[in-house]
Amino acid sequence: MKISVSGVRGIYGSDLNLHEIIKFSRLFASCLVKPRTKCVLARDSRHSGRIVQQVVSASLMEQGIDVYDLRVAPTPVVFKEAQKYGAGIVVTASHNPLDWNGLKFVIEGRGIYEDELDVMLKGAISAPNEFGRSYCIAPDYINEICDLVVHQERNKAVPIGFDLSGGATCDYVPKLFKRLGTRFYCINDVLGISSRGPDPTVDPLNELRTLVSENELDFGFAFDLDGDRLVVVNNQGEKMNPDSTLLLCVASALKMGMKRFVTSIDTSVSVEKLIRLHNGSVEYSKVGEANVVKRLLEVDADVGGEGSSAGFILPKFNMCRDGLLAAVTISSLDRTAIKECLGLASEYIQIRSKIPVNPATGLKLLDKLLEPFESESSEILTIDGVKAILDEDSWVLVRASNTEDVIRISVESKANDARTLFKKMVGKVESVYEHVK
Repeated sequence: MKISVSGVRGIYGSDLNLHEIIKFSRLFASCLVKPRTKCVLARDSRHSGRIVQQVVSASLMEQGIDVYDLRVAPTPVVFKEAQKYGAGIVVTASHNPLDWNGLKFVIEGRGIYEDELDVMLKGAISAPNEFGRSYCIAPDYINEICDLVVHQERNKAVPIGFDLSGGATCDYVPKLFKRLGTRFYCINDVLGISSRGPDPTVDPLNELRTLVSENELDFGFAFDLDGDRLVVVNNQGEKMNPDSTLLLCVASALKMGMKRFVTSIDTSVSVEKLIRLHNGSVEYSKVGEANVVKRLLEVDADVGGEGSSAGFILPKFNMCRDGLLAAVTISSLDRTAIKECLGLASEYIQIRSKIPVNPATGLKLLDKLLEPFESESSEILTIDGVKAILDEDSWVLVRASNTEDVIRISVESKANDARTLFKKMVGKVESVYEHVK
C-alpha cells in the first residue's frame, strides 16, 4: 500500500482491505471541523468502487460527517464541489491497474498537503455525539466550466474524438462538449467497459489513433479512469507525450492572458521556453498535484502544470489536475498556436523510467547521487529527489515515486542526444544502487 499526498492506494482485497478503508476514512474525518461537517464523495468506475464508496460513506457518517454523494464522478468534479462543501473523498486509484483502488483526500477544494497528511496519520479517532447524514447531489461543474470558457473561440466545424476508458468521464464529457457545440466521436464510453488499460500515458491508444486518422479529426483525447489525466492524439493520429499535452494547455493559458506559471520539477524544458517566449514567468514545485497547488497558492500564480502526468491546473477554477478543462482549452487553439507548440516539442525528447526499490534503500540512493551528478552539472536542485541541470536543454531527475515503491528516472535533452544521455544516466544510477542495496 502506498500513502502520499496523492492519496492512499493499494491492491483491493490485499494490502488495501475494508479495514484499512474504514481506518483512513475515520482518520480523515477526525481532521475535519465538527459538528455538521460536509464531505463530497464520489468514485471512478472500478468494480471494487461501489463497496468501497459505501464503506467510506458509512465511516464518515459514523464520525458525524454529512456526506454529499455524487456517485460516479470525475476527480475534478469532486474537487470543484468540495470548494462549496469544505471537504471531499474520491474513491479511485487514478491510472493504476484495475485491481487497485484507493482514497484521494480533498480539503477546501485542494489536495491534502504533506504536513496535513502527517497530522492525519497521527490523529486520534473520536466518538462523536451524533451521526452524519447522506444526501445525493448533482454537481454544477458543466455549467461552471462552460461559463469559464464562454469567450474562447473554437473551430466547431472540425470534430474531435474521445476515448473515455469506460471511466468516470463517460457521463460528463459528452454532455460538456454538446453544450459547447462541438462535434465529436466517442469510444470506450460505456461505464466500466474498456478495450484498453486505465493509464493512457502508457497505452498505445491504437483505437483512438485510428479513429482520428480515419475521420480526419482535429484531435483525439484519452482520459484515465478518474478524469484528471489527459493524453492527446494529434491530427496525424500520433500519440503525444504528456509534456506536449501540457504544452498545448499552457499555450491556451497564454492566449487567455495568463503570465505566472508553476511547473513541477520534472516538466519539459519546452514548456518553460514557451512561457518565457511569451513574456511569462516560471516557478518550480515538487512533483505531485498537491505540491504544485501549494506552490501556486504561495506565489499567487495563474496556472500550474505537471509534465509527467499532463496535469493542467487553473487554481481560480479548480485546484487539481483537470483533464476535462485541458481538453476544452486545447480544442480552442488555432492552427498557428498548435504549430508553434508541436514545433517546439519536436526539438526535445523526454525519457522516463523506473526501478523497483525498497523505500529505505531508495532514500539512500538519492543521497549518494549528489556527488556523481555534481561533476557534470551546471546546477543541482534537491526540492524533490536530485535534479541535475546539465545545460539549458538537458537535465536528469531521480526521485522517489509518490504512488509506487519505485525510483523514477527522467531525462530530457535535444532529440539527437536524449537516448545517449538516458543510457549514461541510468548506468550511473544503477551503479550507485548496487552499492547501497
